[in-house]
Amino acid sequence: MTQSARSLAIGPLVLSGMILLAALSRLLPHPPNFSPIEAVALFGGAYFAKRAWAVAVPLVAMAISDLVLGLVNGGTYLDYFLNAHFLSIYACIALCTLLGFGLRGRVNGLRVLGYSLAGSVLFFLLTNFAVWVTANPTLAPACGAGLGACYIAGLPFFQWTLLGTLFYSAILFGGFALLRARIPQLRAQTA
Repeated sequence: MTQSARSLAIGPLVLSGMILLAALSRLLPHPPNFSPIEAVALFGGAYFAKRAWAVAVPLVAMAISDLVLGLVNGGTYLDYFLNAHFLSIYACIALCTLLGFGLRGRVNGLRVLGYSLAGSVLFFLLTNFAVWVTANPTLAPACGAGLGACYIAGLPFFQWTLLGTLFYSAILFGGFALLRARIPQLRAQTA
């Protein structure tokens, strides 16, 4: 097997494994919104050579982690799957993956930082908009009062979204850089 063929075989497995592990880390105790959602999407977009894999693997990994969380948390998490806010999160994963395409072949610390910031802002804007659109004014009066109020109500969570994205981006992008330095088959753009 040539080196190119080996990199085609090992690359997607390593990337998929890293993304799945990051997604499953949501099972560990963490502050609200401190999660790998945007980081796994950016990472997949940056490194999977096939765009379909870049979009599918983060979506599937997050779906698996959501299903596991649903099993662990039972009824309290089941409602999550039944609201429009859930769909906005998956839309953010797909959009952040597309954003990650801009990192292809140009990954460095400063760019990952910038894209992580952009992904966090995108997540904040889109998910809070979804909360506002679907809000029941009696259950979420701050959001029922207006979109601005909904964004203001979401600000305390934004810091954790940003910190989580930066943390997981550092782990994923930094970890993959270390692996690429040690495993030559990973140096080429992966499949």
